[in-house]
Amino acid sequence: MHINLSADKRYYSIGEVAKAFGVNASLIRFWDSEFDILKPKKNAKGNRMFTPEDVKNLQLIFHLVKERGFTLEGAKTHLKEGQKKTLDKFDIINKLEAIKAQLLSIKNEI
Repeated sequence: MHINLSADKRYYSIGEVAKAFGVNASLIRFWDSEFDILKPKKNAKGNRMFTPEDVKNLQLIFHLVKERGFTLEGAKTHLKEGQKKTLDKFDIINKLEAIKAQLLSIKNEI
């Protein structure tokens, strides 16, 4: 799953993040309260502002919970026990999916 957010932004609002994932902002807020790996900043109004690193971690949480069917506790345990290994695998999968999309695009142009 590849989330299309502007690469040059330092922070994303919860609305932008929720829209990118196709979920409600309430789910993002819930995950923020459940997963220590997420550390969004809060602006003067108290609104969560997510960094690109937070978005990457949300992708991983989304992958574990929504795509692989982990429970929240299972996802938390998985992240704690093998976070680096999981992130490495997830990065590889994302890169392979991007390459596949490029190849399919080239194929369609032929």
